[in-house]
This record gives sequence, C-alpha cells and structure tokens, in this order.
Amino acid sequence: MDVRSQVAMVFHLDKCIGCHTCSIACKNVWTDRRGAEYMWWNNVETKPGTGYPTRWEDQEVYKGGWEASGNSISLKGAGKLKGLKNIFHNPHLPVLEDYYEPWTYKYQDLFTAPEGDDQPTARPVSLITGEEVEVQSGPNWDDDLGGSPDYARHDVNFKDLSAAEQESLFQLERMTFHYLPRICNHCLNPACVASCPSAAIYKRGEDGVVLINQERCRAWRMCVTACPYKKSYYNWNTGKSEKCILCYPRLESGQAPACMHSCVGRIRYLGVLLYDADKIQQVASCAEKDLVDSQLDIYLDPFDEKVIRQAEKNGVAASTITAAQKSPVYKYVKEWGIALPLHPEFRTVPNLFYVPPLLPAMASVQDGVYNESSSEYLWGGIETSRLPMKYLASLFTAGDEEKVKEVMKKLMAVRFHRRNETVGDMEVERIEKAMSEVGMSKEMADEIFRLTSLATFDERFVIPPAHREESIEMIEATADVKGETGFGFKDKPARGL
Repeated sequence: MDVRSQVAMVFHLDKCIGCHTCSIACKNVWTDRRGAEYMWWNNVETKPGTGYPTRWEDQEVYKGGWEASGNSISLKGAGKLKGLKNIFHNPHLPVLEDYYEPWTYKYQDLFTAPEGDDQPTARPVSLITGEEVEVQSGPNWDDDLGGSPDYARHDVNFKDLSAAEQESLFQLERMTFHYLPRICNHCLNPACVASCPSAAIYKRGEDGVVLINQERCRAWRMCVTACPYKKSYYNWNTGKSEKCILCYPRLESGQAPACMHSCVGRIRYLGVLLYDADKIQQVASCAEKDLVDSQLDIYLDPFDEKVIRQAEKNGVAASTITAAQKSPVYKYVKEWGIALPLHPEFRTVPNLFYVPPLLPAMASVQDGVYNESSSEYLWGGIETSRLPMKYLASLFTAGDEEKVKEVMKKLMAVRFHRRNETVGDMEVERIEKAMSEVGMSKEMADEIFRLTSLATFDERFVIPPAHREESIEMIEATADVKGETGFGFKDKPARGL
C-alpha cells in the first residue's frame, strides 16, 4: 500500500447559480495576459450544452484520455508512436474556432469618429491580429440555453437518449438546465503528464497538483490533445502550454483558490484525500461498469491506524493526515457517497467530484408532460424528474443509471427530512421509507444539510498547512528572472520556437 495525499474538490451543482464570478476571479488573477486571452482555466457551462471548447466531451473527435485493453491502458490520441505520426499536423487538436477568437472593441472610435448623422460605434477587433472581426462565439455563448438549436441540441451526453426524449427536453413545459463549473481535475492518472514528450508536466508529491514546467515546455501541445477535459491550453504568445495550477501559491499560504474563495453560491469544497497509489493502474484499466466503484475504493480511511502508519512512512506530514480527517471532500465522496467524478470513462481518475443537481424534482411527468398539480406529494419520484437519469449517468457514472439514482435518492431523503423538521407537513412513513432505502440516519441527514447549507469557510476549505518560507523563496526566485511574472509565466515571446 503506497499511501499518498491529494488535494481534491467537490462542487455542489444544486447551489451553482451560474454567475461566472469564479471564472472572472481566475481570469483576473492568472490569464489576464497576452496569449492567454482565450483561456478560461475555470469556466461555467450550461447543461444541456456543448461546452468550451465546443464538444470537448466527444473523444471520437479529440482523442483525449485513455483507452483500456485487457489489464493495460494507452493514450487515445497521444503517446510515442501516435505523437510521432502527428508531430507536424495533429488532426485531433482543437483550433481557435473551437474555443473562440478573443476580442475587444475600438473604444477610441467613439471619441474620434467624425461628426455625422449616426451614432458612432465601437467595432470588435481581434486581440490576436488586431483586425476587425465578426464575433461568432464566446466561452459561454450558449449560457442559459442561449442558441439551443446550435449548441444544447448537440450535447454529446444525448447519445443514449432517443430523439423523442431529446426533443421533450426543449419543450417549454419540460425545459430544464443546470450549470457545470469546470477546472483542471488534477487527476491521479493524468493523460497530460503521460503525453508530454518533454516531461514538462508533473504531479507534485506533497499535494497532487499537476503543473507545467515553463522552462521545459517545448510547445508540442500533446497535452492539449491528451487531456479529455481540455484544460491544458497553448499560449500563442510565449510558445508554452499552460493550465490551472489550483492556485498553489494561495494554498501554500493557507488561502482557498481564487475561484473557490469568490464563489457566490458557496458550492465549492476543498480538502485532502489519502489514496493508494499502487491501485492506480488497476482502477484506470478496470471494466467501464466498475470505474466509479473502483475509483472510490482507491481513497483510504484517514482514521485507519494502518493507513496512518503507512502515510507517515511515506513522508505524509501529520498535519496533512489531520487535514484529511477533517476533509469535507472525504465526507461527500466516501462517507456519504453523494459526490461523483465527471466522465470517469476517460480513465484519468479525476479528483474533482460533483454532487448531481436534484432540481427540478418537484411534481412529476405524466404522458410526457410536466405537471406540478399531478403529484400527490410536494415532490415526485426520482424516476419522474424532468432531467433524465440517462443524461446524468452519461455525465457522472459512465452510463450507470442505478448509481445516479442512489445518489439522487440520498439527496431526496435529506430534503424530506429537513422539510419535516422545519415545516412539519411530510408523512413520517414516507420519510422513514426514503431514508431506510438508502441507509441514512437522521444524524447523517442533518450533517449533510449542515455542510451543504450552513458550513463556515473553515469547514468548506480544509487546507493542509505548508511551509510558508518555501513558498516565499519560490516566488522570490522566479520573480528575479527577467521577463517573468513571478510564477513562471513569461510575458515576452519565447525565442527559437
């Protein structure tokens, strides 16, 4: 048993209001630079939708992630042989149009335009070429189902839904959507790390954060292809690849990442998970139906004496073990089992988990029509939710609908219990039945409710203490290098590329 520590995250989708405050916080801190204008290390997508970059989930197009063959795995679109074949032309690499061409406006024209009969306008101009452009798309172009015929209807997760089921989701009486915030998953089996010919991408031993060494990066861009979540980006100005660094300078000083600190809905949780690194290949290469259970099995009980001894033997600090015992992520993922990984079939073993959206769950659907007056109870059953279980299963469980239903029933049981505690209008028999079906006690339901709704900042973000002096030394050392911003990102173009 090779026990290591990993900083992991949980996003509670029922609480996300789609305000994009997280995205703007990240943009202002990390990607407000030349060459990074189109990058959104944190972005919020509307589901159903095609996301950013367009159709990033379709690995038949982008060839990201891993594919299993027996007890082994291989990269779908990168690696030594595949990378060599595509070294001069990579057909699986997203192009700028798959993201969007970043633009600004010629605001000066509002002041310098000659006098005329018409109001002067500020034309959009490309931030890359400086030429006037016709704006065609943006990072959240399909926000709130905007442009549904072009975007939402082409959601990759509709693959298992019939044409009638898909169409019913866009009828006014059944229309539904939810938000999906995304950052780098800092995976246990990162495809980006395995694909890099320069060995520029590495996973930090102390917390599992995946980083790109800007000095070693040679712009092969295999990491962009290999990452199935498309969270590695190419900076056209510096000739280097960049990605989310989980705000590790903030973590090292005890602060939450910028996107999490600024989150209006308080949907984000961060904590430590202990895992058995010996099981990574076994988890990544298992049968698709076992992917979720296998991944959850790799995370270890931080209270187990055997796990603690092995962790200490591996050099995991006692403070990190204590942080793992207090981790809100461990509670959501392991103790309560209500948070799931995004697209586990990519086999990267991601460390960002999502509590699926229970809304809309009121009333029921009968004969294909959503009717709030047709339900005997305030809330109908999970099976009659407007959002099909097939769709959520495609997102979070590699198609296993039963596993999604189990999570949704737990969330519904908490809702029943808390409604009865505060209002008292629920039938006791129905509550007891709902809770017994999922093996939930009143104490657990209250604990889930508290961490979901009433948690303090320190309860949501349990950050393991780090050596602040080492962080300061790192910042000072990189800031002394001429032309750098302090964290290795150059502002001037790279030479010789």
